[in-house]
Amino acid sequence: GMEYIDSYVFNKVEDIRFNSTVGRYVGYTEHGVKNAEAWNSDAGILGQEQAELERFCKPNADLHYSAILDKT
Repeated sequence: GMEYIDSYVFNKVEDIRFNSTVGRYVGYTEHGVKNAEAWNSDAGILGQEQAELERFCKPNADLHYSAILDKT
């Protein structure tokens, strides 16, 4: 399967991460945990993140996979 991860980093510390496999945000700092709670309760934001897997990851993965196969 394919996994999309969107990390938010501030001052070289990861605050919060969206993981498409989990389907929600996880906070790693106090600030990140607060944002995760807010963003996880917003279906629109979660839907946008999940849509990135379909919109960006899958088409690009197909292109890269084809390029790799062409070279072998």
